Amino acid sequence: QVQLVESGGGLVQPGGSLRLSCAASGSIFRIDDMGWYRQAPGKQRELVARITIGGSLNVAGTVKGRFTISRDNAKNTVSLQMNNLKPEDTAVYYCTADLQKTYASALQTYWGQGTQVTVSS
Repeated sequence: QVQLVESGGGLVQPGGSLRLSCAASGSIFRIDDMGWYRQAPGKQRELVARITIGGSLNVAGTVKGRFTISRDNAKNTVSLQMNNLKPEDTAVYYCTADLQKTYASALQTYWGQGTQVTVSS
């Protein structure tokens, strides 16, 4: 019943910008952390950025200063603004959310299907 849907991926030139968005829908009581992970060819999935419901941040050093994560608690969305993109940023980007479906439910992690970001000339 819970679904995370990403949008905004695509092809962009080095130095360009792209904005990813993720919307959570369905039976949701409360969302704790939300974030973005990515997986490049030949590499393990890695953290890009996470943000708590209170706005605390955890951003990977490889993207710090270039990427900005934000969320809208009223809309159950999280976004990733990516600036000065590099070929090394090419990966499938996944949205994640830790949430409770009801007040009595345990916290569970949900994932989106992923969206491709390709940085190339």
